This record gives sequence, structure tokens and C-alpha cells, in this order.
Amino acid sequence: MSFYLIIFLFILGAWGIVKKDNLIKKVIALNILNSSIVILFIYIGSLTGSTAPIMEKGIKNVVDPLPQALMLTAIVIGICLTALALSFILKIYQRYKTLSVSRIEKLIKNE
Repeated sequence: MSFYLIIFLFILGAWGIVKKDNLIKKVIALNILNSSIVILFIYIGSLTGSTAPIMEKGIKNVVDPLPQALMLTAIVIGICLTALALSFILKIYQRYKTLSVSRIEKLIKNE
């Protein structure tokens, strides 16, 4: 059941990037897509064991900590990309006074 929810979030994010015309909505969809990938890696990493990766004597069947560490890095990169995208969107809005991709394309063609 969890895997289907992750696939649904991925498809929702991809659909939002492709179909939405508003730049802010595209950034939100990109965040949903990124979050689904992070959740997928953590979910798959959790399937290998059942115990937290705290090494003490007698603990066996430990969850692989590598996907979790990599996904922490992916989260930080995702936040940075979101901030960069929003700063670009702010500059685009200041120049064209719209957030609609189709309107921006028309304005660029008319310049």
C-alpha cells in the first residue's frame, strides 16, 4: 500500500510540472516529485532490516543507513533548488507582471 502512495505522489508531481501554467504551482509540483523520490528511497532502504542503525552489542537485522544519509542530502539540495527557483520566479514576475508560462511566452515573442 505504501508503494502505491509513493507512485501516486510521483505521478501527481510530474503531472503538475507538465500541466500547470502557473510557475509557483510548478515549483510546488517539483517539491512533491522530489518528496516522493526521497520517500521511495527511505522506504526501499527500510525493507532490508527492522532495527534502527544504532550499533550496540547484540543488535542484528539493522536497517541500511546509507539511503537515509543520501536522502538528507537530497532534501537540502531540494530546498536550495526551491529557493533558487522562487528567486527566478520573482525576477520573472517583476519583469513580465505575470506568473503564467503561456503569457510569458507570448510577451517574449512580442518583444
